[in-house]
Amino acid sequence: MFKVSTARKPGVKIHMAGTPNTFGQWLREKRLAKGYTLRKFAELVGVSPTDLSHVEQGAADPRTAERVKTMAELLEVHADEMIALAGRVPEDLPEIIQRQPTEMPELLREASGLTGEQLRKLTAHIRKLKEKGEK
Repeated sequence: MFKVSTARKPGVKIHMAGTPNTFGQWLREKRLAKGYTLRKFAELVGVSPTDLSHVEQGAADPRTAERVKTMAELLEVHADEMIALAGRVPEDLPEIIQRQPTEMPELLREASGLTGEQLRKLTAHIRKLKEKGEK
C-alpha cells in the first residue's frame, strides 16, 4: 500500500534534463515505456491500481523504499536513484550511519559537492581499502 496524504507538499522535483517535474509523472512515463499497464505494474509491485494511480498523479507518496526498489527493478533503473527521486532514503543507510555516528556523517558532508566522477573514484578507492583490510 501507499500512504495517501491530503496535506502534502507537491511531488518531489526531479532536476534531470528532459524529465518530468514530479516522481509520479516520471514513474508513469517509465512504466508506459516498459509496456506495463497500471493494473499489471501495481500487481507486480504489490499495491492496488488505485494506490499506484494516486502516486502517479502526485496525490500520494510510495509508502516504503522497498516498494520503490521493486519498481526500480521492474523498470530496470538504479534503485538508489529512484528511491531518492521518490523522496526516500535507502533503508540500510540509517543503520550504516548509526554504526559510526561521527565518521559516516563527516564523510558524507565532505563528499557533498563532489562530481559524479569524483564520487565513483572515491567509491573505487574505498573498495580497495576494504579489500586490503580483508587480507
